Amino acid sequence: MELDRKEAGFVGLGLMGAPMAANLLTAGWAVTGWNRSAAALDTLVALGGTRAASVDALRDTPVIIFMLPDLAQIEDSAAGLLASWSAAPPAPGTAVVVMSSVSPAAVQDFGARVATASGGNAVVVDAPVSGGTQGAADGTLAIMAGAEDGDFQRLLPLFDALGSTVRRLGPLGSGSLAKACNQLIVGTTTAALAEAAELAERSGMDVAALYDVLSGGLAGSRVLDLVGPRIAAKDYEPTGPAKFMHKDLSFVLESAAAVQAAVPMADAGVRLYAELKRQGLGERDLAVVRQTISNLSDHPTDKPGSSQQVRTSEL
Repeated sequence: MELDRKEAGFVGLGLMGAPMAANLLTAGWAVTGWNRSAAALDTLVALGGTRAASVDALRDTPVIIFMLPDLAQIEDSAAGLLASWSAAPPAPGTAVVVMSSVSPAAVQDFGARVATASGGNAVVVDAPVSGGTQGAADGTLAIMAGAEDGDFQRLLPLFDALGSTVRRLGPLGSGSLAKACNQLIVGTTTAALAEAAELAERSGMDVAALYDVLSGGLAGSRVLDLVGPRIAAKDYEPTGPAKFMHKDLSFVLESAAAVQAAVPMADAGVRLYAELKRQGLGERDLAVVRQTISNLSDHPTDKPGSSQQVRTSEL
């Protein structure tokens, strides 16, 4: 069953959400947005979108997309919406699409609450993305969906307007688990590149030249291509806050514990990015993990594993 109309609500018009909403408009979707700051809504309206007075006002929209930092914020913003649906259920087939990086287990619980509140008329689909702000602007995101196949097929035209690689990984929660795996690779690879940069520079080597030769060998990767230049230049202007990597890697640990999988790289990554936050660098770009490692080099007693280590459980 296809969607009756190309209309979408969009909650969260930040660094990723704003260009994604703009791409939906370009693809012919009618987009009604809600955001805490008015400036982002002004931009959406200037592009042809509509301003929602509240999240609750989106209750009759066939698709409602959430692009907020974490599930707790999504649940808070959707509380009135669910209350409205409890009083008067939405049309059958209404879709709530969570495109943020969230806990695989928690999004399944959220899906159950939405189903109950809507009398079974609304379904949650988790469809987190990868590709950064550039991918969001270019409409080339990788979209990892967790949904029943019928729901995924109905939403495919929407996903195709936002990304160039779109896959259904399984039922609800599968998309978030895939994103956690993605972040495991991105977070630890970025950290390894940062370590290599500090080691090379402190040894008198040119980091940009090192990265150039590495890119031609087995160490070459999209992370090296996209994040490497920022690490080499010590350019930490945010394309997305580094603090979210700590959250995302924590989801890896949560998921691994549920199936008794060993994840030593994720464990080390969680400790490192917790240290990044402790150093007050969480609002900077992910490349700032190089500064975290540099600070640890200059103050060895602060290294993860030392007596001054900040424990993951305390963050």
